[in-house]
This record gives sequence, C-alpha cells and structure tokens, in this order.
Amino acid sequence: MNKSYYNAESNLIAKRLRQLRKERGFSQEELAAQLQRLGVDINQPLISKIERNRRFVKDYELACLCQVLQVSERDLLADFYNATE
Repeated sequence: MNKSYYNAESNLIAKRLRQLRKERGFSQEELAAQLQRLGVDINQPLISKIERNRRFVKDYELACLCQVLQVSERDLLADFYNATE
C-alpha cells in the first residue's frame, strides 16, 4: 500500500483529537459509538491509532469527528494552523 506522510506524521489531528475528546468527556469507545451512529465504520482501537498518530484520517471521518465533538474543522486542525502561522 502506498502511504504518504506529512512531516513523518500519519495525520494532523492526533493530539487535538485526544484533547477535545477528553474535554467533551468521551471515552474512545463512546466517541467510536457516536461516529458509528453517523455511519462511520470505526471502533475504539481505530480511535486509539488515530490519537497515537498511527492511522490516516479520511475526509468524511474528519467531518464526522467535528460534528460529534461540535467543533469546526479549523478547531480540530488547530495544531497544524498554529505551526504554519
């Protein structure tokens, strides 16, 4: 499988996702359940991989994560934007 990385990272949201999830009081399992209700095929181990920067995030997963966490895409990508400004 061909994989691409940004500065050796699998995704841009790892740390921020974990922070926002905890602020909202979600466990990884609860977050996965909320995403599943939106039709996203994801489970707790995949949430863990995303937070540990070991899994890519698909565009629709990003959109659904924002919906569940009630944040904008820019909020979830804040670490990226802060590093480039």
